[in-house]
Amino acid sequence: MTGAPEAAGSWHDVVAALRSPRVLRTEVLAGLVVALALIPEAIAFSIIAGVDPRVGLFASFTMAVTIAFVGGRPAMISAATGAIALVIAPVARDHGMDYLIATVILAGILQVLFGVLGVAKLMRFIPRSVMVGFVNALAILIFLSQVPHLAGVPWAVYPLVAVGIAIMVFFPRLTKIVPAPLVSIVLLTVVVIAAGIAVPTVGDEGALPESLPALFFPDVPLTFDTLRVIAPYAVAMALVGILESLLTAKLVDDVTDTHSDKTREAWGQGVANVVTGFFGGMGGCAMIGQTMINVKASGARTRISTFLAGVFLLILVVGLGDVVAIIPMAALVAVMIMVSVGTFDWHSIQPGTLRRMPKSETAVMLVTVVVTVATHNLAYGVIAGVLVAMVMFARRVAHFTTVARLDATDEDDQRVYAVQGELFFASSNDLVYQFDYTGDPTNIVIDLSEAHVWDASSVAALDAVRTKYERKGKNVTIIGMNPDTTTRYDRLTGQLGAAH
Repeated sequence: MTGAPEAAGSWHDVVAALRSPRVLRTEVLAGLVVALALIPEAIAFSIIAGVDPRVGLFASFTMAVTIAFVGGRPAMISAATGAIALVIAPVARDHGMDYLIATVILAGILQVLFGVLGVAKLMRFIPRSVMVGFVNALAILIFLSQVPHLAGVPWAVYPLVAVGIAIMVFFPRLTKIVPAPLVSIVLLTVVVIAAGIAVPTVGDEGALPESLPALFFPDVPLTFDTLRVIAPYAVAMALVGILESLLTAKLVDDVTDTHSDKTREAWGQGVANVVTGFFGGMGGCAMIGQTMINVKASGARTRISTFLAGVFLLILVVGLGDVVAIIPMAALVAVMIMVSVGTFDWHSIQPGTLRRMPKSETAVMLVTVVVTVATHNLAYGVIAGVLVAMVMFARRVAHFTTVARLDATDEDDQRVYAVQGELFFASSNDLVYQFDYTGDPTNIVIDLSEAHVWDASSVAALDAVRTKYERKGKNVTIIGMNPDTTTRYDRLTGQLGAAH
């Protein structure tokens, strides 16, 4: 499906939602729940980046509102994230706020360029086992991010979290008109206030802003030295942001059984980061936890929920900051724990699944999970998983190539070898050792009718075989090459030097 039909369809869904009170209610309530969940996360990520909490909160507002219009995946939430905070933290620490904002703007511009150049198409090279590892690692990270809120806290926090989880498990059996996470947050807040229970609240996480975000132009010299400072961080931020956003978009595609425009999502993230930078925000990307709250827990499906998540966030922290500040963190921790449980692919670790799944696939998933959790960087985990998958695939395919010596022909001075399989760098390296250079007769025929040459390594291996025979005064004829193999062989043979 192309970008234009998808975009048209997504806006058609918005119009349809506006005309349906039931659907609109779902979108509005989903946006409110997400906004409440965004507040402590944005504050926490601001602390990681070493900036004022307002920088993260304003970034979440501008990212969500902007991506609602320019993004390619309806109902996905983009805001300030931990992955981006980790990447840009050194800039804020070593060079200050102005350089941080300049980095965010440059990263956004790079993301737009990457999107236009079609980087989203690289998603097809990410195997399913890496996607499963990505999802499971995200679930683990979401849970681990809640652990600090459960350590060294009053004992009352634990029963509150348990009650919050119970509400979200059982309330949907009564009705799904109101999202269970919202009910849990409201009820726990009322109980804590009414009973006067002293537990950590959202207000304890950091100061909430008291004014609207304003335009911000970074005061940095437009020189090569400035570019040299911010470019490495901007490139890293752009790549991490696009990777996390595209993987999250694919996950939402699977959850909602719909298709999204990944190319538009890539450059849309860039536009959102540029806008965020010019409003003094720390930048961001798609948020898996809040997206799952929006799509899976609350049932949202359109851009309305994403837009309202940003709007409600601004209203809550600026206009209703005093009210939001008294929400117990236990309520939000319960929501995130349920998101973690719902995100994890439990089927992937069932004994029956593990027995049926090839060990290489399981290894790829585990590598993705371990690296992601160890580094708290989704990009590192996905890259490691893809690399392991490539190595495993190369090793597996390499064994599919065989060289068979056919029975002697009527001609006493001729020997025929039939090569079968895919010839590439992993499978062709041993090709040179499959022939009897001394014992074979004068004329050698290598039949490639059931083989395919994919790269220069294979051409070099065939050249090496020919060279070894010629040194012993024997002739080699290669037959049966398909058109693609013929083109590649004719272009490279004799031009690669002596490989053996």
